Amino acid sequence: MAHSYLVESLDDASVGGDVVLTGAEARHAVTVSRLRVGDPLRVGNGRGLVAEGIVQEARADLVVMLTESVTHHPRPVVTLGLVQALAKGDRDELAVQAATELGVDEVVPWAAARSVSRWEGPKIEKGLTRWRAITREATKQAVRAWGPEVGGLATTKAIAARAGGARVLVLEPSAEVALSAVDLTGASSVLVVVGPEGGISPGELETLAAAGATPVRLGDSVLRTSTAGPAAIAVLSVRLGRW
Repeated sequence: MAHSYLVESLDDASVGGDVVLTGAEARHAVTVSRLRVGDPLRVGNGRGLVAEGIVQEARADLVVMLTESVTHHPRPVVTLGLVQALAKGDRDELAVQAATELGVDEVVPWAAARSVSRWEGPKIEKGLTRWRAITREATKQAVRAWGPEVGGLATTKAIAARAGGARVLVLEPSAEVALSAVDLTGASSVLVVVGPEGGISPGELETLAAAGATPVRLGDSVLRTSTAGPAAIAVLSVRLGRW
């Protein structure tokens, strides 16, 4: 399997031309992935363009690939997003990483009422930077053509407002409707909402339901916040014909 790397400035790749990796990407390719001359390489820009070819030069500060194919991948017809409540430890980060590898198109950090972790002041930008780094690395690891967008820190009110334009599904163990059976007819965007360790508060559930969101359950067991989102993304990927 070809090694995969991201080059955000990769917009004009052409068959027969060179694609160049420099800086941290080149160092990682040569010192960590042990990329060598003659190895196959896949490079994307995270926005649908993927170039593949053979390594012609491999140094600690420079990797040059001769391009053999260039593919432009369209965005999915139905976009799939994850609203992940902030959680203690690295549980929210684990959810973001796995959801990205599974194909989510959007990630939104949510300051839920029961979130133990809080992003306030300088922590907001620090947290967003961290989540964007996680999605970037996960996009590369999964060899994805499109990487997800990471939105700003959202309130419950802001999430409820999304129900006007998206099919918002709130994971709730006591919900009557199973995620595998919920009606997705006509949806152009599906947004999965995952609460923190203590669950989504009754007030938040009422606010989201009043806005048009649908409570859904994954199964009989109660999953952790780090696994619920990725599990839902996997189910929806099948439902939407992505897998």
